[in-house]
Amino acid sequence: MSNIDIVRQFTVGQDDDGVRLDRWFKRHLPKVGFAMVSRWARTGQIRVDGKRADVDTRLEAGQVLRVPPGGEQKTSANGERPRRELTEAEIELADSMVLTQDRAAIVLNKPPGLATQGGSGMKEHVDGLLDAYVDKGPRPRLVHRLDKDTSGVLLIARTPGSAAYFSKRFSGRSAKKIYWALVVGVPSINDGMIELPLAKQPGTGGEKMHVDEKEGQSARTRYRVIDRAGNRAAWVELHPLTGRTHQLRVHMAAIGHPIVGDGKYGGQEAFLTGSISRKMHLHARRLIIEHPDGAPLDVTAPLPEHFANSLESLGFVESEGDVEIEAPIEFTKEDQKRAAKQHAKEYRKERRGERRKRSDGPSSGQNRLSKPSGKPGGKPAGKPAGKSFGKPGGKPSRPGTGKPTGSRSAPRSGAKPGGAPRGRGR
Repeated sequence: MSNIDIVRQFTVGQDDDGVRLDRWFKRHLPKVGFAMVSRWARTGQIRVDGKRADVDTRLEAGQVLRVPPGGEQKTSANGERPRRELTEAEIELADSMVLTQDRAAIVLNKPPGLATQGGSGMKEHVDGLLDAYVDKGPRPRLVHRLDKDTSGVLLIARTPGSAAYFSKRFSGRSAKKIYWALVVGVPSINDGMIELPLAKQPGTGGEKMHVDEKEGQSARTRYRVIDRAGNRAAWVELHPLTGRTHQLRVHMAAIGHPIVGDGKYGGQEAFLTGSISRKMHLHARRLIIEHPDGAPLDVTAPLPEHFANSLESLGFVESEGDVEIEAPIEFTKEDQKRAAKQHAKEYRKERRGERRKRSDGPSSGQNRLSKPSGKPGGKPAGKPAGKSFGKPGGKPSRPGTGKPTGSRSAPRSGAKPGGAPRGRGR
């Protein structure tokens, strides 16, 4: 009889101290879905030190977890899933991506075209190569992600403890992420801030995002033009201050300067003629994050070949792109109030959705999210115009162009929560 056909018991390790029960299953028994864990907890089949537990129960090191029989893949005595045998080509690829590694982290330079995690029909991905980095400890795990066609710095945690540590730095926005991108055209403001709320675009199955001033989550991106090739293209540095899906791609397309090669959000306008590659020109250039040992981890990833060739073709010098990281941006009390109002608005919206689901059924929330705000057919009325903070002297664009606009004035008091941001000179 196999170990998946009998009741199993696991001792909670030190690295799992304080973790939620459902997160424990995701770490150690990933083949057991959340619905199964919820059913087991609801029917009392999961026990912690002999007592019933809910999915949100916080575990403590040393506790004994009772897990009923299930259909997931076999696990070892410590709850780790079996290691997959990798081919020589996979091991070579895994080794070639490593930029640096220590006891807590492995930092990779992910190539474009390689997904971070598997999905429908996705056989090759970084998560599937992590067994190549196992020595004698637990299997390394992902703590953040990059889009399939985005290259650059990707941090992998070696242990559950370091995964929890790094995850808090990413979710707390203390990690500094610097991206390089080539964009079509040249932004009218050289150094600006884009503040446009984002939401999943209805009818795309969550595969595409769009700007949604009413229902979207707040999203903020700071950008700086490093160099320009006439009016044809610009080389920009991007600093996401929030971590929304496809945030950089949607924000740059929303202000009229899609990332070169990003046909999903820029359409045919995202491709340049001549010798410029049709691949995505978005690269996670640098990551600065606190390390469990104390000293900050600061890693820079070399450009992929197609990106480096495009820089050279446009007359850009790669060494001119790296600059010293500035001190954290200071926000005024008005900015903090506006952020607090936006947070309260999102919280009320979530609670309102819960109440509607209980009273009207599951379809009500979907109808509210899918309600068009303009022309019939679910399309928004007009192209959203990205507002940005820029240097004084930036020329304001004509209304409706979607270009960032600069202003020397501070945000007006009394602005509605989640409303369109106003310009502020730097």
